[in-house]
Amino acid sequence: MAPDRGGLRVPPAGSVTVGTGSAAPYEVRVESDLDLSAAVSEALPPGAAAVLTDSSVGPLHADAVVGALAGAGWEISEVVTVPAGEPSKSLAVYETVLRRLAAAGLSRDGTLFALGGGVVGDLGGFVASSYMRGIYLVQLPTSLLAMVDSSVGGKVGLDLPEGKNLVGAFLQPRLVAANLDWLLTLPDRELSQGLAEVVKMGILSGGSFFDDLHEYLGPARERDAEALRRLILHSVRYKAAVVAADERERGLRAVLNYGHTVAHGLEAAAGYDLPHGEAVAVGMLAAARLSHEKLGPDLVEVHRDLLRAAGLPLSVPATDVEAVLNAMGRDKKRRSSDGEGRYRFVLLEGIGRPVHGVPVTASEARAAIGSILER
Repeated sequence: MAPDRGGLRVPPAGSVTVGTGSAAPYEVRVESDLDLSAAVSEALPPGAAAVLTDSSVGPLHADAVVGALAGAGWEISEVVTVPAGEPSKSLAVYETVLRRLAAAGLSRDGTLFALGGGVVGDLGGFVASSYMRGIYLVQLPTSLLAMVDSSVGGKVGLDLPEGKNLVGAFLQPRLVAANLDWLLTLPDRELSQGLAEVVKMGILSGGSFFDDLHEYLGPARERDAEALRRLILHSVRYKAAVVAADERERGLRAVLNYGHTVAHGLEAAAGYDLPHGEAVAVGMLAAARLSHEKLGPDLVEVHRDLLRAAGLPLSVPATDVEAVLNAMGRDKKRRSSDGEGRYRFVLLEGIGRPVHGVPVTASEARAAIGSILER
């Protein structure tokens, strides 16, 4: 083990190769003290590029990233900074970014570096998928949630007032480079949000990943680099396997939406003021309750124990349940044949045994949502 740096133990380098049928395989690099110049040079020849970041991440990391890229021969024509937060995943901000890139003269063979959390990654990916009919994308995730989930797999997009992620595309990045040191700047609450996705994938995966949740969630909350590296790599390996089997979400990939049907409804009903990781945490509790009612296994307390260890809430402020159901009714995963008052959920037959497309009635969903609202 390398020497301690400011309380963060430096682990050996780690990477996962993500392979899909539509694009070249790419590496997800997870390292402390990441050599960004070397990582990017191994993935792409230097050329014209722009950096997209937000008002929280930019002041912390943009100068160092631009310097590293310039040192590797990249010509950075523009650094576009958008307001931090979910509202930047909008058509208006999307247009602003496109016009900034066009004004900077970024060409068809350019590369967009998305430096930030899930919002920047989703927005940047959709920009890269459509600007000049498609340019290269490199994901530089700075939040734990983005490192373990949203930067991997190629799903990119925007929100509409009617619902989350209703506008989108599939674009696989050429590289995902995650510097564990960037997590040192995260508030504790935001780090826990990322652990919500880790818990989700550990429950879906089962096996050694699930076993490691009990050992490493606590140290990960304390920013132990070995614990973070292990859990991030577990998450990326699991997601990479699912994406390789079903890149376009025709079937199996839907299991990655465990907890998200209710979570997205809660977020929309709260005007996107509810943090995503916290919505996912309680969304999983609602799904665990439905799993018990419809498929048999009682895993609610297992979920509660893991969410407590991750520093996540077990309930969220009371909201209009009908507004949540209405937002769920616009979920992009619903089928036209579902009809009024019926929803599709990912539920569990057991740890490591997810089932997607399980029909749930409005009354069943209403009760599950009510169970995770503060009283």
